[in-house]
Amino acid sequence: MWIVESTRNDTKVDIYRKTIWPEISGNVLELGPGFAASLKFLAHATTSDGSFHVDPNVIKSYTVLEPNPFMYSRLQGNAEANGFNVNYDRLSYPDEKMQNTVSPSPSMVPFKIVRGTLDDAHDIPKAVLAQAPFDSILTSFSLCTVRDPETALKNIQALLKPGGTFYFIEHVRQPDPRDPTVVEDNGVDAVFWGKVQDWITPVWRIIGHGCHVNRRSGLTVAKIGGWKVVDYKSVRPVIDLQSRIMPLSFGKAVKADD
Repeated sequence: MWIVESTRNDTKVDIYRKTIWPEISGNVLELGPGFAASLKFLAHATTSDGSFHVDPNVIKSYTVLEPNPFMYSRLQGNAEANGFNVNYDRLSYPDEKMQNTVSPSPSMVPFKIVRGTLDDAHDIPKAVLAQAPFDSILTSFSLCTVRDPETALKNIQALLKPGGTFYFIEHVRQPDPRDPTVVEDNGVDAVFWGKVQDWITPVWRIIGHGCHVNRRSGLTVAKIGGWKVVDYKSVRPVIDLQSRIMPLSFGKAVKADD
């Protein structure tokens, strides 16, 4: 059931994600990628072997921080399908059963799967720290599951290089239609559906891998400080019941220069 809902969710939000994902570049860290279905929206090009894969002139390296090994098989498959050379961090995930299944070539971008989170600054995996600072860090529906969004965002800032960019698309509590970030509004009753989100969150956290559907993640990003630019939009689509309880905020925040 979770796999089906995750796939349906990706299909509905791709129209928004693909407006910012092509900008991602350099040394990249993605938090909580799940199956990493969004890799297809990164910059792609025809590589030296004739394949249409992620562009090594744009993406130099890619690290994913995923706490759930259930995701790894399909995560690896999606990464390899997009032309990445996949390896596992054996310090955080020592299971030798998971191996690279594609013969690497010089044109392939390195892709490392690391088990862990950014919930605690003192518990960030060494493989992530060794790769920092990052040019780009991204989250897709991950701030709804972290233990403390502000702590995670502070850790994201610490891992970004000065002038680096944090890209995000997140479920949020229903925004007020008068909110200037709202760019798509189909008349959903924000007060009613916001209360529905509050009511269902305790149960949804259990069935949705820790997802809090009532967090105001876009606003939290903007309020923590430390950015020189914050640019995000919110959408309140009316597609189905799931969309009514999962409006979106998506955009980017650029870390201030030191």
